[in-house]
Amino acid sequence: MPRAESTSMDNSCQALYRTLVTQNGLQPENVDISQSVLYTSIMGLLLVTDKERELQLGNGQVGLRNVGNTCFLNAIVQCLSHTRSLRDYCLMRAYVQDKHSNQEPVLMDEFSKVLAGLWECDAGETTVNPGKFYRVFKESVPYFSGYSQQDAQEFLRFLLDRLHTEINRRPSKRPAVIERKEPAYTRFRISEEAFAMWQRHLDRDDSKIVDLFSGQLRSSLHCSVCSHYSNTFDVFCDLSLPIPKQKSDYGRAVTLRECLDLFSQEEKLDKENSPMCERCNRRTESTKRLTIQRFPRVLVIHLNRFAMSRFSISKSTVPVSFPLTALDLGLFGPVDCGPVLYDLYAVCNHSGTVNMGHYTAACREEEGWCFYNDSCVDAISEEKLQSNQAYVLFYELKSCNISRK
Repeated sequence: MPRAESTSMDNSCQALYRTLVTQNGLQPENVDISQSVLYTSIMGLLLVTDKERELQLGNGQVGLRNVGNTCFLNAIVQCLSHTRSLRDYCLMRAYVQDKHSNQEPVLMDEFSKVLAGLWECDAGETTVNPGKFYRVFKESVPYFSGYSQQDAQEFLRFLLDRLHTEINRRPSKRPAVIERKEPAYTRFRISEEAFAMWQRHLDRDDSKIVDLFSGQLRSSLHCSVCSHYSNTFDVFCDLSLPIPKQKSDYGRAVTLRECLDLFSQEEKLDKENSPMCERCNRRTESTKRLTIQRFPRVLVIHLNRFAMSRFSISKSTVPVSFPLTALDLGLFGPVDCGPVLYDLYAVCNHSGTVNMGHYTAACREEEGWCFYNDSCVDAISEEKLQSNQAYVLFYELKSCNISRK
């Protein structure tokens, strides 16, 4: 908070403290009150009250103006706006204290202003103009220059990456670290190896974006010759799931579970496409499988509807049914993993074709679900959420029971 507000709060806390001490004869006034439990408790209560005052919010049911083929931006921003931990972090400008860099977080500031407009209490305007935010974003990511239609999931990835860069708690330039090489075939327990890799990632990249959206994938490679298992660990901010092809029962919906099964199923690799076996020291036939080692607080699932061939891009219109509550990813985690439950809170939809498409969003509110179509906001039933237009799903972690040995 600004220094003037902090000083004012401290003065209020001291005045209240001294009044209580004097009236109740608790201790002399010449004692260092900053070390008092009573003083600390009063200060905490004032801070909580101040935060609640700062975050007096409207209902968030405000549209975004389309400033030229920006439906992809509007849909994603509405979904992020309903990511409540991120919203509160932005509106309280907590990133100002978090970030390591002395450079101004220009994009984060503009993004926060858009969220402030969407959640302004008793706002007179029913539509927010994201034009300045988009201009700043395009300056940061020239790939999005111009006014052509863009891919919503691609925009989300670039946006989260740029926001993370601005508010990273780690310095951008760090002294060189000499890594010690472990002896060949040193065996670690998977959880220990994964944790070490995660900590190495946090040494470079640590921000509120990482806190919320980042998870860790484990890629396990099994050599068919010597039966050696090797593991690699990669950080992810979304899961891009393939959609099973329907050879029969045209129009039948596939389930999100089937997409997850296809994503994590064992893949056979021939010698030409297999990496070197650490033990055999040569390319051998092997199998590869992906599992989730660390689950993010916010799970973003991208249903990969667009397929690229040599000459064209096609779109899958297969309906994918997905649970609104209690999506259990425990089956796709470590072997000692219990239930990992997620609840859906936002959906980004894509309607139309590859060349003539439109993005919308559906977000969960306190009283139900709302449909966001640029500047228009309407109520929507849960039944209408399930369609062949669902493109990016946003889930929040409800409960997680993982035991790590």
